[in-house]
Amino acid sequence: MSIEINLLPWREAQREKRHRRFLVGVGLAALMGIAGGWGLTQFYQQALDVQRERNQFIEAQMQILDKDIEEIRKYQELRERMLTQIKLIRELQFSRPQTVRVFNQLVYSLGEGVHYTELTRQQNQLRFIGRADTNRQVSDQLRAIEATEVFEVPLLSEVQAEESGTTRRFGMSVMEILPGSVAGQASQTKKESTP
Repeated sequence: MSIEINLLPWREAQREKRHRRFLVGVGLAALMGIAGGWGLTQFYQQALDVQRERNQFIEAQMQILDKDIEEIRKYQELRERMLTQIKLIRELQFSRPQTVRVFNQLVYSLGEGVHYTELTRQQNQLRFIGRADTNRQVSDQLRAIEATEVFEVPLLSEVQAEESGTTRRFGMSVMEILPGSVAGQASQTKKESTP
């Protein structure tokens, strides 16, 4: 007598069981993959949102800085304008007494028989056109202007005898000596040392 054991149903059940485990494993792996992908997507989305917020914050701060830079630029322009105005006011305040000194010295240095017909001023240079009775009076006038404390050495540009023959028309130019300037101090020292 022999016993025959049919293992086919058992093997089939085992195969079915393994197949189900495999499907469950694949399903779990798929679920884990989907959950992991979703989690990774959420992580990257959150990181992207944080970066966007940072970028917006940086852009807002940059706009504030741009406004501040523009205001600083405006303040610098205003400062430059104010410094220019202060400089101009100082020059005007300084030139007022200088103009009085120039005219006083012109009056005091004016020799007998000499008079000016035209006077022009460009910055600190004066140009004269005048008349004198003789050439000697023109020379004396040049020396008188040179002896003043507000003028440098004058330059004679022309001397012409008028048609009447009794007067001379002359033209000259001279630079003003500005008080406190190096050129003015050197010229004053030179004039004082000349006998």
